Amino acid sequence: MRFIDEFRNAELARVVIDRIHRRSKRHIRLMEFCGGHTVTILKHGIRQLLPPTVEMLSGPGCPVCVTANADLDKAIALAREPGVIIATFGDMLKVPGSYSSLQKVRADGADVRVVYSTLDALQIARENPERAVVFIGIGFETTAPTIAASVLQAEEEGIKNYYVLSMHKLCPPVIKALLNSGEVRLDGLICPGHVSAIIGSRPWGFAARDYGIACVVSGFEPLDVLQSVAMLVEQLEKGEPKVEIAYRRGVRPEGNLRAQELMNAVFEPSPANWRGIGVVPESGLRLRKEYQRFDAELSFDIDPGPTLEPKGCLCGDILRGVKTPIDCELFGDACTPEHPVGPCMVSSEGSCASYYHYGTL
Repeated sequence: MRFIDEFRNAELARVVIDRIHRRSKRHIRLMEFCGGHTVTILKHGIRQLLPPTVEMLSGPGCPVCVTANADLDKAIALAREPGVIIATFGDMLKVPGSYSSLQKVRADGADVRVVYSTLDALQIARENPERAVVFIGIGFETTAPTIAASVLQAEEEGIKNYYVLSMHKLCPPVIKALLNSGEVRLDGLICPGHVSAIIGSRPWGFAARDYGIACVVSGFEPLDVLQSVAMLVEQLEKGEPKVEIAYRRGVRPEGNLRAQELMNAVFEPSPANWRGIGVVPESGLRLRKEYQRFDAELSFDIDPGPTLEPKGCLCGDILRGVKTPIDCELFGDACTPEHPVGPCMVSSEGSCASYYHYGTL
């Protein structure tokens, strides 16, 4: 990509939209997995540009949103521990757990610091050798390699006060879980570009092979998404579901092999608890045995208390694609980005925040 304007060219967009309208003959349901795609679709009015035969649903591709309250409560409980420094990405601060949030406990005196990378967290650990530094490991396959690299760096340097609370999620297993549930009928999937930059396009092959779901890996600009929809329509009209890449400037079929190597060296698959979906086997990442001394959950006696869910919040249903934010009675009234009830209104990639900022159609 030379210039971002190339992927926001109105004339080119009209060509692709016209092709979608001409080619789409039967009703299809497509799900964009990634919250970044949801933002693009709503911000640029893409749903309104598509023919009535193409229905778009939003999926569970927001790592902050899918983090269960039980896991959030662990992070908040750790922040309250004496001598502990919490290092976290900024979008975790306002996410409400059962009783509080990292932002609230920081206001009460907990040492919670926003970092932009694991390198920042390691530096905090170097500068505070007498205190435990816990990095909150949130994210999909996109962020896991960088966190794995930080563990390897900490081991190499002999940094003994650095820990990771791993709440990572793996995307293909949860898509399989959604398809197995039969709760939402899908014909096509817009696969996440950033995740696929790490894992490649091949891990999505099960969806086409076993479920007949058309798959296209998409970038995040308007023309990326429109081109992906056009490719999905073409596959489905031909009756030939497969996996294609519409984001070749960022994704290769085999993915980033070095990143995969790092991730697999430090982490191993484990069950993970997804908000609104439940525990999905092999959909999380935990530290391998040889790196368990960096595991915050094993190194600290964490007592978060019983888990509570926010009353009236439909975030779980929205993440499964069975509801939209406008179905929620709290949306835009009791629940806003300034005063979020659920995490889908907190993250910039959350469906509720996207609907709030860019419209509800």
